[in-house]
Amino acid sequence: MSNTTRRFFLGAATAAAASRVWGANDKINIGIVGLGGRGNNHLDTYPKIAGARVAALCDVNQAALETGNAKLVKATGEKAKEFGDMRALFADPGVEAVSIVTPNHWHALASIWAMKAGKDVYCEKPAAYNLHEGERFVQVARETKKIVQIGSQHRSTPFKMKGIEAIQQGAIGKVYLAKGLCFKRRISIGHKEDSPTPPGVNWDMFLGPAPRRPFNELRFKYNWHWFWDTGNGDIGNQGVHEMGIARWGLGDPAWPLSGVSTGGKYYVQDDQETPNTQMASFDYGGRELIFEVRGGLTGGEGAQVRGKGVAAPTTAPVIPMTGDLFYGSEGWASMSDQGCQIYKGEGSELVNEFRPTPGENTTQLHMENFLAALRVRDTKVLHDGIENAVFSAGLCHIANISYRTGHKLTLDNGPKFKNDVDANKLVSRPAYSKGFEV
Repeated sequence: MSNTTRRFFLGAATAAAASRVWGANDKINIGIVGLGGRGNNHLDTYPKIAGARVAALCDVNQAALETGNAKLVKATGEKAKEFGDMRALFADPGVEAVSIVTPNHWHALASIWAMKAGKDVYCEKPAAYNLHEGERFVQVARETKKIVQIGSQHRSTPFKMKGIEAIQQGAIGKVYLAKGLCFKRRISIGHKEDSPTPPGVNWDMFLGPAPRRPFNELRFKYNWHWFWDTGNGDIGNQGVHEMGIARWGLGDPAWPLSGVSTGGKYYVQDDQETPNTQMASFDYGGRELIFEVRGGLTGGEGAQVRGKGVAAPTTAPVIPMTGDLFYGSEGWASMSDQGCQIYKGEGSELVNEFRPTPGENTTQLHMENFLAALRVRDTKVLHDGIENAVFSAGLCHIANISYRTGHKLTLDNGPKFKNDVDANKLVSRPAYSKGFEV
């Protein structure tokens, strides 16, 4: 056992039993694990929250650590502790909660290690890399009684909260269909040969639970999303946000009865493994959730073609590129970051609209909700805790398993599949790298 690992488990043994209660004016010491694009957003946001202090930073890339700390000093005048191994950060008694902003394949394991070391967790979406890890994440959160918020900040966005409330209260009648859209332009990533690991990068730690393989630039910064070892394609990247909103509009149901997904990697020839075009459908018994990914050139969706003699809407519908559409017995609604519009009747008359507040930082609002839950030690305060968010991520995984096996899946009382050996093999990894098992 290494010194770092030994320190981690010694710290976990002493810290796991304690759950501090903070006063209204106390600052909560935060450790940020992962300083890529989204990690830098966390680094920019926490200093704006009166009740938070960034006390520690961790990344597998030394250059990212140095750049991040320089940014923090400029913003706050304080330098954070630096760690190259997240286990050492988790063992630090001066860190009270952590933000996990790693690639997807680390989300559950990093959070589990943190919770076992006594830390509360804000973890970026998706809630887990696969179905097995989602189950394990929930189990450990329950066992340790830690507060876990998943980074689906739409759940703390005021106009979206109002729009969903209106839909759930019958604004468009009984909702029979929710559709999530992820029409985000993705250009070719090209091809690159394996190369030596850059100085200052701990490639073994980056891979973590994933299989060992040589360093490749395309599998590192951001493009890890497009490889099955570390990512879930765009349905589990941008798409999981819209998937969560679609479930929200349906009242946050748990597992569907069945799911099916088709698509492919069209229009480009490059090293990407995940599909750039994908359609998924989930049957909830009497209602349906549909999801679509388009990475190529496309228009939006939402404007309805009307037959002769049918009145045009009084206001042109918003046509979202990433967002959600809800269809009910009395009307339909469109929701995107530009707003929420509710239409009723055969003529699609605009009857209500909810708009965003200019300059509103929705990530900050979501983090403030997380910190509020910490102060009262109550998961019910959370806008999207792990118990709910794991279902949204789970739909992305079901879609990808259907896509990869090439057939429709029937669920068996939770995230397993009836009489389906091939699909059940993809519920988890074939094997985890030693020392990084979930």
